[in-house]
Amino acid sequence: MKTIEFYKTLTGACPVEKFLDNLSDAQVTKITWVHKLIRELDRVPKKYFKKLINTDDIWEVRIDVSSDTFRILGFMHHNNLIVLTNSFQKRVRKRLQVKSH
Repeated sequence: MKTIEFYKTLTGACPVEKFLDNLSDAQVTKITWVHKLIRELDRVPKKYFKKLINTDDIWEVRIDVSSDTFRILGFMHHNNLIVLTNSFQKRVRKRLQVKSH
């Protein structure tokens, strides 16, 4: 079983907790469910948790709640501790529509 912790600054601020405090109950419920999967499963589907390519071991927790998409970034320590450092809501880029003649 893995452990998930949120990074805290020297002053005690916790960026991930601050982010989560501004979300709806439904969004936090889904994020909590994904965290439980990550903690308990030996092989977590990449849909929810994966190492980002071309990084120095930055890992991404991916959460989709209805039309909202959230990312929480962090790192692994000794394969059983995940420290989550920051989070954001992913903005969807609008696709350009090409008109056909």
